[in-house]
Amino acid sequence: MLRMRQIYIAWQRASFTCYNSHTCADSDFASMFEIVAFDADDTLWHNESRYQAAKQAFVRLMSAFQPPEKAAAVFDQIELGNLSLYGYGMKSFTLSMIEAALALCEGQLGGREIRAILDLGRQVLTAEVELFPHVAETIAQLAAVYPLMLITKGDASEQEQKIHRSGIGHHFRIIEIVHDKTTATYQRILAKYNLSPHRFVMIGNSLRSDILPVVRIGGIAIYLPHELTWAHELEHDGELVEGSYYQLDRFEQLPSFLSYLQETLPITSPSTAKHSG
Repeated sequence: MLRMRQIYIAWQRASFTCYNSHTCADSDFASMFEIVAFDADDTLWHNESRYQAAKQAFVRLMSAFQPPEKAAAVFDQIELGNLSLYGYGMKSFTLSMIEAALALCEGQLGGREIRAILDLGRQVLTAEVELFPHVAETIAQLAAVYPLMLITKGDASEQEQKIHRSGIGHHFRIIEIVHDKTTATYQRILAKYNLSPHRFVMIGNSLRSDILPVVRIGGIAIYLPHELTWAHELEHDGELVEGSYYQLDRFEQLPSFLSYLQETLPITSPSTAKHSG
C-alpha cells in the first residue's frame, strides 16, 4: 500500500466524476464505508477560541491577586486535574476557574469575582455556533452519499445545544455524545451499531481523541488539524506511525478524498484494508 504522503500526492493528481452523481449512494462504489464519522468541536465549528478567550478574561480578572503567568499555570493544572472528575465542557471549565480563583486569591475571593467567572462560562454556553468555512455545504454533500455519524465528547446537554444551534445536526444519522474518546469508546460504538473497523472512517482535529484510538482498532482516520486545538488534545500516549492515518488541509477536500479512498482501498478484510505502509 502507498504511504500517506504518496497517497495524498496521487490523490491530488487524480480527477473524480462519480461523487457528484447521487446514484453513487446506491452503487457498489459507495459500499466501502459503512459509516463516516465526524468529531464536532474544532472540526465542524469553532470551540477552542471561545475557551481561550474565557481563560484570558479569567487571567485578567485574577491580575489583582497574582501575576498572569501564575494565574494561567494554576488554572491549567487544576483544569487538567478535574477532567476525570467533571469531564469535558464549559461547566467543568467554569468549576475549574472557581477552584483556581480560590487558590489564587488566598481567601480574598469575593462575590464580584465569582459572578464574573459565572458570566464568562455563561457567555460561552450561550454563544452562537460558528461553523468553519465550507462545512455546511460539504456535510450536506457527503450526507447525500454516505451515512454520517457525529461522535463528540463533553457534557450531554451542552453538546446537544451546540448540535441543535449548528443547523447541520439533521445530516447525521447517528449522534453519540461520550465522556471521553478512547479505544474502548470506539469499540463500544462500533459493536453497538454492528460496524466493521476497517470500514469505519473517523474525521477530526485531535490526535489524542479522533486519530490514535481509531488507528489502534484498525479504522480509517483522517486528520484535519486546527491551529487552535487544545494542547491536551495534541498529546497522546502511543506512536503514530507514518502512513497509519491521512491528513488533509481543508474541509472541502473531503468529498474528493473519500471518493479516492473508495477506489483505492480494498474491502476484503481488516488485515488488507489497513492503510499503513
